[in-house]
Amino acid sequence: MTATTHTSRSIRRHRGAAVVALAAATALLAGCSSSDDKAGDPLKQDGGKASGDTVVVGSNNFAESILLADIYGEALKANGIKVSYKPNIGSRETTYGLLKNGSVSVLPEYNGALLAYLDSKAAPKTIEATTSAIEAKLDSKLTLLDPAPAQDKDSVTVNAATAKKYDLTDKSSISDLKSVAKDLVIGASPEFQTRQQGLVGLKSVYGLEFKSFKALDAGGPLTQAALKKNTVQAADIFTTDPTIAKEKFVVLQDTENLFGFENVQPLVYKGALSQKGVDALNAVSAKLDTATLLDLDTQVQSENKDPLDVAKAWLKSAGLG
Repeated sequence: MTATTHTSRSIRRHRGAAVVALAAATALLAGCSSSDDKAGDPLKQDGGKASGDTVVVGSNNFAESILLADIYGEALKANGIKVSYKPNIGSRETTYGLLKNGSVSVLPEYNGALLAYLDSKAAPKTIEATTSAIEAKLDSKLTLLDPAPAQDKDSVTVNAATAKKYDLTDKSSISDLKSVAKDLVIGASPEFQTRQQGLVGLKSVYGLEFKSFKALDAGGPLTQAALKKNTVQAADIFTTDPTIAKEKFVVLQDTENLFGFENVQPLVYKGALSQKGVDALNAVSAKLDTATLLDLDTQVQSENKDPLDVAKAWLKSAGLG
């Protein structure tokens, strides 16, 4: 699958294709095995399916991940590296397995969320400690490249009506929901129910027990629409989502740092990238800050621009394309 066909652009623009992509990815994962053999050099060939002439860049099933994958892929192409895309695959529970078996070479990740997936009890205090904690738990066939300054966190966000009803502002804490959570429906991706950075942590860290949970998507149009229509009163919305300002949603402060650090960081199958490829992605990370990420997200999600076009334009403006 290449980024230049009409089909792949359609997949990138419409999250409904995630169901098909997820089913295909799950079938692919089921037919593949992986080994835990150690490799001394993080960049050394490890014998997996991602090796060869083409680097496979994957993404999770939400708009920002697809955009970041396009940025990574086009940055690699600009350095003469052959790239193919597996966009909109699914959640981390699927993509991590595809990385381990080598079906995907590179995936944009968020360091705090990845760590919570690998070790729900970890609570690092710095970005460096977050990276070290991930590396201690990461599959031996995978490695992290440099984190970007850009962060995009999960959040507990309420709609304008709920904020008004309970006197909540952007200075309010998640803990301020403790006495009213029993009257609120919260919406998020299905995985949010079982993640520490989800209902599990909201109960253990903040003492919140909601009236009910509504399974939607990963901070995407279903979640946004449900929050806007008051089908849910609280939701997991990503903090760089332009919908927050547009709809006057209120993001509650994560005073207990449940959602941790969420720096954008490439996760790579060992041996899939040459040193030139590693340098290209590290150069992307060095220039990608939160303000830039929000601007790029706005172009894709609010202005309906194709993420591939947005990726190419930013790389060119940053001297990386």
